[in-house]
Amino acid sequence: MARSLSGEVAIVGVGETPVGKVPGKSALWFNAEATRVALADAGLDKSHVDGLLTGTSFVAPFHRMSVAVSEYLGIQPTFSNTLEVSGATAAASIGVAAAAIHAGLAEVVVVCCGDNMLSGMTRDLAVKALVSSRDPQYEAPFGLLVPTTFALTAQRHMHEYGTTREQMAQVAVTMREHARRTPGAQMQAPISVQDVLGSKPVTTPYHVLDCSLVSDGGVAFVLTSAERAREFPKPPVYVLGAGESYTQEHIFCAESLTTTGARISSERAYRMAGVGPADMDVAGIYDCFTGTVVTMVEDLGFCAKGEGGPFVADGQITFGGRIPTNTHGGLLSYCHPGIPGGFFHIAEVVRQLRGEAQGRQVEGARLGLVHSLGGGFATNATIILGTERKA
Repeated sequence: MARSLSGEVAIVGVGETPVGKVPGKSALWFNAEATRVALADAGLDKSHVDGLLTGTSFVAPFHRMSVAVSEYLGIQPTFSNTLEVSGATAAASIGVAAAAIHAGLAEVVVVCCGDNMLSGMTRDLAVKALVSSRDPQYEAPFGLLVPTTFALTAQRHMHEYGTTREQMAQVAVTMREHARRTPGAQMQAPISVQDVLGSKPVTTPYHVLDCSLVSDGGVAFVLTSAERAREFPKPPVYVLGAGESYTQEHIFCAESLTTTGARISSERAYRMAGVGPADMDVAGIYDCFTGTVVTMVEDLGFCAKGEGGPFVADGQITFGGRIPTNTHGGLLSYCHPGIPGGFFHIAEVVRQLRGEAQGRQVEGARLGLVHSLGGGFATNATIILGTERKA
């Protein structure tokens, strides 16, 4: 039986760059600047880093992104990994970094991800990114791109469970309310359900305000063993559980359009941590589209299958609700620079568990869940974070 890494590794530093439109900066700069801030937060310099893990970039697609970032930083790590499981890369990266430390492959690992999608992405690159993620024979020729794939799952959820556009639109409204509490969020103007429904149609049932942003930005974390974690200036946040699930590459091979691999990845993470959905105080849930959150609150165990629409509409994912979610504003209102987007959910949950989320703090937060997903629910990764080594 494999050794559990629960409570054996901690996040001891977190750093972000400015987000939104940040012209004149490269994808490498966003990775490096976020790393600089995270190392300063941990009270370290780059000479202490012997492991680096990153995601990919749409704008600067280096074949060895982690090596390119290391070179840019001027370090030569002995553990290096570029992870690419689309939107699930964020939570999966923390799990991989924790496993590497637990296995003795590295002592101090930086996990970073950044991109300049808003200021650096050309129209040709954007079209290529939309098309290349779909099957070239069975999906892309028929217009089944990223937005239409997620719209397809939302339509099915509406058909099976009576979920409404108004319920999904409330997710966007809630995320905007959270962003308005968060300094530096890309979007700050208040919106209503009617604003969402009245925004430009994109792909049924989604309108522009149902869809995540396009942004520049980078974020980074410093991880080390739990034994060393108490030596650092900030309260450690422990990795208590991690789980992944890869159910299909293409949506036409999915067994279900309304039940996803998030159920599997979260069950594995809960089991490793020795906790359940009812124990979570705060969550970061990948909100690429509003309907995605409706499905995820069900599959992550926060409500029963089919009840996600009423759950989000009744205020259960905001402050004072059952599970405050994406308290920074998420991909819908804080920022979404592509692959780095989900990493910002982790940063926010870390801040909540440290008690540093000024103006939006969930009082007494001890346990948090972060779920990342991608590829039309093809890839799913869940982590459980906590303020103590054992939940």
